[in-house]
Amino acid sequence: MITLKSKREQRMMHEAGKLLAACHKQLSKQIKPGVTTAELDHFVEDYLKKNGATPEQKGYNGYKYATCASINDEICHGFPRSSPLQDGDIVTIDSVFNLNGALADSAWTYAVGTPSPEAQALMDVTYRALYEGIKQAKVGNRIGDIGHAIQSYVEPKGYTVVRDFTGHGIGPTLHEPPQILHYGSPGKGLRLKEGMVITIEPMINIGEYPSKLDSNGWTARTVDGSLSAQYEHTLVITADGPLILTDQGDAHLYM
Repeated sequence: MITLKSKREQRMMHEAGKLLAACHKQLSKQIKPGVTTAELDHFVEDYLKKNGATPEQKGYNGYKYATCASINDEICHGFPRSSPLQDGDIVTIDSVFNLNGALADSAWTYAVGTPSPEAQALMDVTYRALYEGIKQAKVGNRIGDIGHAIQSYVEPKGYTVVRDFTGHGIGPTLHEPPQILHYGSPGKGLRLKEGMVITIEPMINIGEYPSKLDSNGWTARTVDGSLSAQYEHTLVITADGPLILTDQGDAHLYM
């Protein structure tokens, strides 16, 4: 069932989102060659504790970490690990914060050291695709409008949109309906209503879009070993347009 959030619930989720956005800004200063994603995971968990919040994904279906850390060809759900990041890697850190029962979800792809021109271009396109999708998240539009905006921006540039993983409704639990596809046809799908809170989180590949699953049962990666990037925001559908709950202070430049 799709739940419409009250103004009070929206405010609480916004506070969780502000905390998560602030954590990402701190993470951006930590990521460099030689750092491990296990260390980054510990940083996030400590940050949560200091701010009276908890990692919602830890324990979800047995998941053991406060973050997902997906490197290079890993699309999503990479496990934090003890091997150091290398100069030129890209890494996506995804986390869900629970602050006083209110949830916020955001993923961000970071360059480690100096990225290749190919990696930087992928990150730039994926980042912009997120905001192209968010622009369509308004009352009266349909889910297909979001997916179409992302797909029609990405594919002419030679990239592909991952189909196997989607955005979703959120709050009071982690994954709720509706599914938010990052591809599709305009005017199709569920109509968006005021009070819906969703995530938009395009995963974009340089190569083919299908994924394969690692033996750990969680980590998805590209079938051809190509790079993948992801950016994600949690947002609420309002009468005045989309309100990004996990905004890091730059959304106004793209909306």
